[in-house]
Amino acid sequence: MRTMLLILGTALLLVVTGGAAGKTSTVTITKNGYVPNSLSVAAGDTVAFTNSDTVAHQITFKSTTGVTCTPNPIVLQPGASGSCTFATAGSYSYSDPNTHGNTFRGSVTVAAPPDALTMAATPMLLVFGGKVGLSGTVSTQKAGEPVDALAQQCGASSAQKAGTVQTATGGAYTLSLQPLANTTYTTKLRSASSTAVTVRVRPRLVLTRVAAHRYTVRAYARESLAGKYAGIQRYNATTRRWVSVKVLPLKAGAGATAPAVVSTASVRLTFKTRVRLRATLGQAQVGTCYAAGSSNTILS
Repeated sequence: MRTMLLILGTALLLVVTGGAAGKTSTVTITKNGYVPNSLSVAAGDTVAFTNSDTVAHQITFKSTTGVTCTPNPIVLQPGASGSCTFATAGSYSYSDPNTHGNTFRGSVTVAAPPDALTMAATPMLLVFGGKVGLSGTVSTQKAGEPVDALAQQCGASSAQKAGTVQTATGGAYTLSLQPLANTTYTTKLRSASSTAVTVRVRPRLVLTRVAAHRYTVRAYARESLAGKYAGIQRYNATTRRWVSVKVLPLKAGAGATAPAVVSTASVRLTFKTRVRLRATLGQAQVGTCYAAGSSNTILS
């Protein structure tokens, strides 16, 4: 049984390995030349040469950059075969240096792999006014490639270009953006797009003690939160939990700079000294375009 499992495992490994390899195309060497005498392959593919003539033939490439051949040099006796794998896009011409004329001349055109790029966002959850960093690499691994960042803000019907950055060494790129609400980002290189990533945004909440027993809450977002309700919580050191003590309706405020819109609430509360307090906005209040959040912590 162990022998059978070993054979099956080896066979599976061969299948997986073979499936991961590039495609192989065949060129036959005849007495009249190469058949076919031109091929188009993809980077990573292999071209196998088989000598069906009655005399030996040699295959010499004009440029060997990105070409790996076995045997090397390729000198094939009648009935023998050799192969070359092409790792780099370009046009490769070859010939038999021992045969005069144009009969034994051929070419292989290697197409560049399709563009691809990765993208990650950090952080995935931030407070209104903060910035998200998009970073990744492009498959060409070249510097100077133009990468566009597309952003679809919550409520928008389509994505819009939010910025463009040139890749650095190795095809790496970074870009800093400021989402005003929950936003889905993708990056694009020519016709290739990265996987979409959604960044969530919390309204910015600021709790301030303005006088003895007097507190204000300010909520900043891209739109007014007037009519929504903010909560005031105190920290219970015994249970180590936050406890709700008051719910406040927010009203339209003033003084914020576009595109930030401020909503405010004021309240009188009586606490012992040095009680930890904070303000909160639950998910039901912020809706689908924001994440629930809490303010800074202050002492009564």
